[in-house]
Amino acid sequence: MAEPLLRVEDLSTHFFTSQGVVRAVNDVTYDIQPGETMGLVGESGSGKSVSALSLMRLIPNPPGKIVAGEVWFGGENILEVSDQRIREIRGNEIAMVFQEPMTSLNPVLTIGRQLTEALQLHLKMNIKQANARAVELLHMVGIPAADERLFDYPHQFSGGMRQRVMIAMALSCDPKLLLADEPTTALDVTIQAQVLEVMARLSRELGTAVVVITHNLGVVARYADRVNVMYGGRIVEMGPADEIYHAPQHAYTLGLLESVPRLDEREGRLLPIEGSPPDLTNLPPGCSFAPRCRFATDQCREERPDLIEVTEGHKVACWESEAVLAEARAKVLSAAVSEE
Repeated sequence: MAEPLLRVEDLSTHFFTSQGVVRAVNDVTYDIQPGETMGLVGESGSGKSVSALSLMRLIPNPPGKIVAGEVWFGGENILEVSDQRIREIRGNEIAMVFQEPMTSLNPVLTIGRQLTEALQLHLKMNIKQANARAVELLHMVGIPAADERLFDYPHQFSGGMRQRVMIAMALSCDPKLLLADEPTTALDVTIQAQVLEVMARLSRELGTAVVVITHNLGVVARYADRVNVMYGGRIVEMGPADEIYHAPQHAYTLGLLESVPRLDEREGRLLPIEGSPPDLTNLPPGCSFAPRCRFATDQCREERPDLIEVTEGHKVACWESEAVLAEARAKVLSAAVSEE
């Protein structure tokens, strides 16, 4: 396999609050290949967004701090480079589409000004060149009459169009890596599909690696090459998308899949994951998912499992992975039988 574009090793980010230490990200390790699309999936509070902000060194300090780990990008550990260097990397080599485009876009600046700022800063374009590139970018993400919309303000765009503007801004300097944090939140399903299709097409055309951060496994089913599943600040399962969807081996992954509506079971009820996410200031001694897991044993409650490889490229942190896999396969078989 080729040298990864990004390699994250044992990344840990904590928040030091009056209520205690919030262990938002713990010992996270993964890599991303050039041109690859990776899904980072988990419930709210699982550590997805904090891990992405850590890569950009955008954790507010205080109260947050990256307490351990390395992030290698282009031969540099970007957690140790100077402030000047990380500013050169942000938006230029690594870009991010933040949640909630209405709050991420500046309401008092035109779309054109917000697009041209990075072009002038990173690519040293003059205003004429930057405006021409901005129009090209808006066309690229499917915004009609781009040369006119350049002078509009964010409130004059719909939610889906604002999200497209955010993608255009992130791609303005042809980054090698794009982090998309909940890019389809608050959008209807039709617009969700359009936004994801735009990102997938641009990834193919530009060779940009993409990390799609979401709480919904169904969102990345069609587009991801690999999937990392996070729970309680840790990656609990990772592997090729096909294996994650058809042969999950962690109870949490299975629970997420059971929560996604299926066309072949339109009369069946969705199966929610009972209970609540763990308190990150007081994580249990064993598997963090054990209190909510129907497969949990005494070992699960007392001893935290390591992330181990079960098949090539597929890793899981679960003591009962074989039982989970057996149930997952049984559900697939039962669905196939019912269709016949």
